[in-house]
Amino acid sequence: MVVTILITVYMVIGLVIVVSLLLNGVRPSKTLAWLLAIFTIPVGGVLLYLLLGRNRRKSKLFSQNNHAEARKHLQEGTDKVNISEYNRKISKLIYRTSKCPVTDHNELTLLKDGKNTFESIFETLESAKEHIHLQYYIYEDGILAEKLLEIFERKVAENVTVRVLYDGIGSYSLSKQYLNRLRKCKVEVAQFLPFRFGKFLSSLNYRNHRKIIVIDNKVGFTGGINISDKYLKGDPQLGKWHDTHLRIEGEAVDYLNGLFISDWYLASNKKVDTSSYTIHKTKKKGSSMQIVPSGPDDDFAAIEQAYFSIMNNAENYVYIINPYVIPNHAILQSMQTAALSGVDVRLLMSSTTDMKLVDWCVRSYFESYLKSGIKVYLHPDGFLHSKVMLCDDKIASIGTANLDNRSLQQNYEANAIVYDAALCQQMKDDFLKDCSKSIMLDDYQAFRNRPWINKLIEGMAKLLSPIL
Repeated sequence: MVVTILITVYMVIGLVIVVSLLLNGVRPSKTLAWLLAIFTIPVGGVLLYLLLGRNRRKSKLFSQNNHAEARKHLQEGTDKVNISEYNRKISKLIYRTSKCPVTDHNELTLLKDGKNTFESIFETLESAKEHIHLQYYIYEDGILAEKLLEIFERKVAENVTVRVLYDGIGSYSLSKQYLNRLRKCKVEVAQFLPFRFGKFLSSLNYRNHRKIIVIDNKVGFTGGINISDKYLKGDPQLGKWHDTHLRIEGEAVDYLNGLFISDWYLASNKKVDTSSYTIHKTKKKGSSMQIVPSGPDDDFAAIEQAYFSIMNNAENYVYIINPYVIPNHAILQSMQTAALSGVDVRLLMSSTTDMKLVDWCVRSYFESYLKSGIKVYLHPDGFLHSKVMLCDDKIASIGTANLDNRSLQQNYEANAIVYDAALCQQMKDDFLKDCSKSIMLDDYQAFRNRPWINKLIEGMAKLLSPIL
């Protein structure tokens, strides 16, 4: 009798989930996959769905009203910006999905690797007069954290407001002692979606992966680099960590700051008084760019659509640096379509990643790339953590978003899309230099003949690609 009741209850729960899947417009293949899991894995199937399967663009983590309230600081409009016809389509797409327009009074500095990046960050932090806003996915104890604390103490003493926001899972190792020291020196601290048992199923899979620093609404930093000493010391197994960051001075910083203010409000439920903030413009028109935010609460997957549009509109080349290229169907199709159309599509990634399971999953797509003419370069020197896309000497994307389902659908991310030929050329030269030092995979037949055990492991890892 008890068993019958339990089975009946489980069937009812399964039917409720089926109705939810149908109402939320999920793809038929995904619906069938979740049905299979729910009705073949007792209890575990339902738990997996609650943890990983819900459509957050339908059932928001945070109220859209709260989101709108937090984003009031963002400008409603902007001056008309002269932009090429080539870039107009992508810029319009980004504006309609994120409400962040093109700005052109910006001065940009490309920063490579940890030493150069943190030297620039520390120097700029020392110049702060009004506020410092700092937000990171990974914030770890160590040399960098101590240097930041030292600067914060001095700045707070100078009446500079310092706010620090960190992700509850990405920064799980950040010690309570360090956080207490931050609070003791009057730094405002907030944690984004902390790990709590009551909210475990609803929040664990949705992380804030952004890396943002804003100083006085005048200078901002974003890119792939976290606050971790591995960027100074390297990694015992992977060697030196390579990454790309961007220093922005100008009006685009206001939009970067708007993202921080929004996330700060969502994490702390505290509003930031922006009445004294002014939009800083460089004296002369400089680099044109847009800040592109994306997250599970947004109606559209803005960064995924931006990547998709860049690749679909490419005429000559698309160069990609990314450690975690685990493409969904749309991204894979756009990459293959571009390559089959004669566009030079190249992927540059490390010869291994920091997670073996992810490494096998990444490699499971190599055969598809090579078959369609996509060139794969494996960098043997350290670990490439950059998230970069270059196209036709006209567009560069530098940011936090990987080419995987987690970044494109589940995480809160931020990319800078730059329309600047000089910066694109600089990044292209760096890319080709790195390719010349890397191992090139371009022989489809040779790769296809790899050991069957490798194919089996890759195939098993690929099954987990939607959640990696």
